[in-house]
Amino acid sequence: MNTQPTEESSLWVRRFHPRPDAAVRLVCLPHAGGSASFYFPLSRDMPDFADVLCIQYPGRQDRRTEPLVDNVADLADRVYNALLPWVDRPLAFFGHSMGASVAFEVARRLERDKDVVATALFASGRRAPSTHRHETVHLLDDEGILAEVRSLDGTSSQLLGDEEVLRMVLPAMRADYRAAETYTCAAGESVRSPMLAMVGDSDPKVTLDEAAAWERHAGGSFELKVFPGGHFYLAAQQKDVIRTMADRLRELVRV
Repeated sequence: MNTQPTEESSLWVRRFHPRPDAAVRLVCLPHAGGSASFYFPLSRDMPDFADVLCIQYPGRQDRRTEPLVDNVADLADRVYNALLPWVDRPLAFFGHSMGASVAFEVARRLERDKDVVATALFASGRRAPSTHRHETVHLLDDEGILAEVRSLDGTSSQLLGDEEVLRMVLPAMRADYRAAETYTCAAGESVRSPMLAMVGDSDPKVTLDEAAAWERHAGGSFELKVFPGGHFYLAAQQKDVIRTMADRLRELVRV
């Protein structure tokens, strides 16, 4: 299969540290308001057997002038199309927060339309698709959204940049919150991939029960791993997160 990315694919897929001979490709999908560059450290530090593909959503950084996408289904459709040039070898997915929902939907589409089963699905910092919370952050004014972002962990505003940068990304952040908060999925929808749900033990957006409920959507094996920290636990626990995913992928692709 031709793995030369199309122009559309290149808009979506960022490959900071190409590893063309890698045994598996790890597709990383960002949180609400996040960008592909959030995963640069993870891409750098993953073992060489994993070629990391970081997804860049429209409306941020070099895609800032493009129309925003404010629902998970459309995001998943477009990421799915962007990834088609890359399915010549095993794909695994890692999504944090909203990115976990998008990852699940992309994996579902690959199974349904191409009979491509993801090697693994790592769902981080996100309640299971079939759980429900009444969330209305996307309806708040700008100050309300900024207050929500700052409240999540204390590190989140650092991850997103300074005050000026935060205000620049507010439109994308609002669209992402709308996508995350309006997303629904039936309890019976699942993927055949092995699944690992990861969560911080003090995450205000996800209870341990909500994270454990990902098992309803796992057709393969399932495990829940709890890390110290809040919604952005993976910033402080980056080495452990990378080690956890690398160990699991090493078992699954047998490298």
